[in-house]
Amino acid sequence: MSRWLATTLLAGLAPLGMSAQNPPPPQTPPAKSQPGELQQRGKPKNSPAGKEEVPPEEDKSLSVDEYSFNPLQAQKDLTVGNFYFKQHKFRAAETRFREATKWNDGFAEAWLRLGEVEEKLKDPQAAREAYNRYLEVASDAKNADEIRKRVTKLK
Repeated sequence: MSRWLATTLLAGLAPLGMSAQNPPPPQTPPAKSQPGELQQRGKPKNSPAGKEEVPPEEDKSLSVDEYSFNPLQAQKDLTVGNFYFKQHKFRAAETRFREATKWNDGFAEAWLRLGEVEEKLKDPQAAREAYNRYLEVASDAKNADEIRKRVTKLK
């Protein structure tokens, strides 16, 4: 019993002895700044170009997506949007079709599907804009006359 008690006592005191051997490093005082200059984490707030440095957002749900030409992602969003459209989940489909048009601005099918879902959501102005963009991208499409009739009907 005494061995067990001695071992427990030593195990409990060991971390306390280590902290006394390794004191924390001394803190350096903050650097003095020029009048009018703000300090943030030891760096000037303004960069040489005059733009404020913004740290990257850690929470990905709050960050803003940067879109560049990516036809594979656009096709994926179109496929998922069609899936939602068939299930009558028009808000989700609208979001996916809109994402597809951001990844590939010249994706005619995405503009057409976006126009159709905007019609289902009873937003004639957004549907008109999507259909007009579709007609700009695919002016020689087989259904261009039908889409023009829809646009005039939405006015």
